[in-house]
Amino acid sequence: MTEYSAIHDYEELELGDFRLQEGATLRGAKLAYKQHGEMNNDKSNVILYPTFFSGTHQDDEYMIGEGMALDPSKYCILQVNQLGNGLSSSPSNHPEPYDQGNFPVITTLDNVRAQHQLVMDYFHIDQLEMVCGYSMGAQQTFQWAAAYPEKMRKIVPWCGTASTTPHNYVFLEGVKSAITTDGHWQQGFYDSQPHKGLRAVGRVYAGWGLSQQFYYEQRYLDHGFSSLEDFLAGFWEAFFLQKDANNLLSMAQTWQRADIARTEGCHSRDEALNRITAKALVMPCETDLYFRREDVERETNCIPNAECRPIPSIYGHFAGIGFHEEDTAFINQGIKELLETSVD
Repeated sequence: MTEYSAIHDYEELELGDFRLQEGATLRGAKLAYKQHGEMNNDKSNVILYPTFFSGTHQDDEYMIGEGMALDPSKYCILQVNQLGNGLSSSPSNHPEPYDQGNFPVITTLDNVRAQHQLVMDYFHIDQLEMVCGYSMGAQQTFQWAAAYPEKMRKIVPWCGTASTTPHNYVFLEGVKSAITTDGHWQQGFYDSQPHKGLRAVGRVYAGWGLSQQFYYEQRYLDHGFSSLEDFLAGFWEAFFLQKDANNLLSMAQTWQRADIARTEGCHSRDEALNRITAKALVMPCETDLYFRREDVERETNCIPNAECRPIPSIYGHFAGIGFHEEDTAFINQGIKELLETSVD
């Protein structure tokens, strides 16, 4: 069943006792989602759009609107909030015993299985027109296409890989340590947010989210910041101070464990990618420092019907988050072209 509260702009699907890939069971699990537009009679116009690390559906709405590729007057867009992001079942909202620091490990496949329950079991959609997403949303997109290859016609993952690379894993260790070394974290059972740790996350992330050239050209001045320090505090620290520390740690764990090779029936990353039948447009950013273009191209070469189209930007990973209009327009054009392409 779904529940809706006028306080929120989203609905919730009750997942029941949801067994996770690592073995725990989330009892009373919930999946938060938002629907834009209406399904047509045969439900052939539905696009699934999962969220990214630290983000909710609201943070992803920059790609949705009249005249955009994801146009609610043409398509029904289902935005799904990944487990751990604070709206779907998360450390910050789940009851004991899996509350706060005891929240179990979530995998990318867990997210996809929960979304499959929404799409196939609740809405009774036989096949999605498209699955698309940014960053961790891209990872979920790849996982959807490998786990349920017959359930979508097209996919567009941008600024993300199907499996997290070792170097990307190491980057996330720094993000996690920034939180867990704050004395106020208290093994995840804090009474108030560990603000020093969250500020440190912002400082750690600042060197990875945007490219060296972005900083060399002082592009932060184009976004209303008066100096480099103003950007570090006013954007990066402020961004993460709005987040819940345990939720960030949960999503970072999910990200670190993203491995499409764990798809049922597969024994390797290449085998899982090769079973994808959807027509794919994969868009890495040329200057992304952790979802590197080279890694994305290597994976795309294993997908039978895929094109890799790099985003020509110095905005690094943030080319895909709606931070720069030219990058958003490039991604939007790619999605539009694929939606207008017929699939035999």
